[in-house]
Amino acid sequence: MNMISVAFIFPGQGAQFVGMGKGFYDKYPQSKETYDSANNFITGLLEAVFYGPQEILTSTQFCQPAIFTTSIVAYEAFKKHPKFRNINAKFTFGLSLGEYGALCASGALSFAETLKLIERRAFFMDQACSENKGAMAAVIGFEKDKLVAICEKTGCEVANFNAPDQIVITGLADKVAIASKEIAAQGAKRVIPLDVAGGFHSSLMNNAALKFKEELKKVKFNKVMIPMIGNTDARPKIEPNDFPLELEKQITSSVQFVNSVEYAVSQGVKDFIEIGPGSVLKGLIRKINKDLKVYNIEKPEDIEGLPF
Repeated sequence: MNMISVAFIFPGQGAQFVGMGKGFYDKYPQSKETYDSANNFITGLLEAVFYGPQEILTSTQFCQPAIFTTSIVAYEAFKKHPKFRNINAKFTFGLSLGEYGALCASGALSFAETLKLIERRAFFMDQACSENKGAMAAVIGFEKDKLVAICEKTGCEVANFNAPDQIVITGLADKVAIASKEIAAQGAKRVIPLDVAGGFHSSLMNNAALKFKEELKKVKFNKVMIPMIGNTDARPKIEPNDFPLELEKQITSSVQFVNSVEYAVSQGVKDFIEIGPGSVLKGLIRKINKDLKVYNIEKPEDIEGLPF
């Protein structure tokens, strides 16, 4: 069989659900070991992931490490499966928090090192949320250039370019409200306020980024085995020096998911494997380019079901 060129993609916050990853935990000793080590670092994580309730799993303390751990557990299980030999892994990338799954899968950092960074990132972002009342809203079915112009006029910022018809705006809550009203008045299909703690991926997170920069100085990154496409510029990161600036900037910058997918396609990738809970990225990629194939690995049976 010919090798198939793929990009591994990792979901962000919002993909979590109670019970995710339990199949891997029950089936594979390595998966259990990974979850247990995460639970030793963040007490109560396993209970939140497998038994919830959803409100506890979605809390700042657990949500980000839970999604990351579940994604890496799924990735490691796939790596040990014979089907992995048919894969030519061209890139990794993720959506916002998903960048940390991509970072670990690329070989830039170990699981334990990445988990520590996620814990610090969540802590600093939580602090920044308490400093300013921020908000976010998803805009469906509205022209990108018009949206950017309204953001500039109202003092909002763009958090995520998720798909051609799905863009997330961010910033101070009152400014997001004004921008949302104008975007809706100008013909957007829908403007959906998001249930988030603050204005992520905006200048409101500047203090978090500055504190996180100091944490990044303590970490030694590796030259990667699989290039990671960065959220901030949709270009591959390979060398150790590439990663600290990317991770610092990502906290305040727009997530360029559309451009990341298009870059991977320009390099010959037509198949994507979404690793971790949910199928949000599959839905986004279908909107970006309906000719692309996206497979999901959320549970052990999904690996068996891969058509290669």
